[in-house]
Amino acid sequence: MKVHTDLENLPIFRNAVITIGSYDGVHAGHQAIIKQINDFATLVNGESVLITFHPHPRMVIRPDDASLKLITSIEEKTKLFERFGIDHLVIVPFTIDFSRQSPEEYIEDFLVKKFKPKMILIGYDHKFGSKRAGNIHLLKSKENAFDFEVVEIPEQDVDTIVVSSTKIRNALTSGNIKQANEWLNHNFTLTGEVVYGKQIGRTINYPTANLKVGDKYKLVPPEGIYAVIVHHQFDQYKGMLYIGNRPTLDGLRQSIEVNIFDFDKMIYGDNLSIEFIAKTRDDQKFDGLEALKYQLSLDKEAALEILK
Repeated sequence: MKVHTDLENLPIFRNAVITIGSYDGVHAGHQAIIKQINDFATLVNGESVLITFHPHPRMVIRPDDASLKLITSIEEKTKLFERFGIDHLVIVPFTIDFSRQSPEEYIEDFLVKKFKPKMILIGYDHKFGSKRAGNIHLLKSKENAFDFEVVEIPEQDVDTIVVSSTKIRNALTSGNIKQANEWLNHNFTLTGEVVYGKQIGRTINYPTANLKVGDKYKLVPPEGIYAVIVHHQFDQYKGMLYIGNRPTLDGLRQSIEVNIFDFDKMIYGDNLSIEFIAKTRDDQKFDGLEALKYQLSLDKEAALEILK
């Protein structure tokens, strides 16, 4: 897969079969669309092209809206798109100026000029251009003029995708990781930089890597302990991850920290990618460090049982 972020330096695509959208989560419904554009591309001896936007349009249009929580960061999405076999990923830098294009300008100056599409696969309710005034009917009216074919994603399929995204967010925010992963058709992932903490875990033989998640819009599951798979550089490890305000220690602020099993490296400043497998328990306060240490031994057993 080739990734493109500069609209002024796009290649000449061969019989491009394109689809456009946020694709947050790259879940099972999205994967079905990706398969479709790949199949169509094979049929017309062309290339599949997925167009997405960064930042998310809502971040630009409504910057004060703090309710937006994304299942996947742009880096996580990119890895998933590659896994599912797209030929080209185009990440469009979304700006106020871009949003102000008329629907006709969007079609002619963006879609046609930049991609020269052979086929465009979009949902029945797809909106584009200034004030979201453009729709699939306008796009279809341009088929002959610009020599492309519009393939409509039916209402029931689009509605399923919308519901799936909502369901996945609800499952994640309630800690139902297994269900979310089933709908995603891959494991929910959280990526962060290892930063310095208070290193209390080392004193009870459970050292943790404290994570700083750089994307403020990234959805973070609720407080508790999770069985996880940890990716560091080209290796992966089993582990257990904690999200909470450490009520046994200070209870001052939320932290995200992971105890990586059978691991002893200095990794400050490195990035870790954490795959969530299951939640094992809620956060709770213990009567001192010894009680916490004992509970952590039980948590590790529970995590290993899940991960084996």
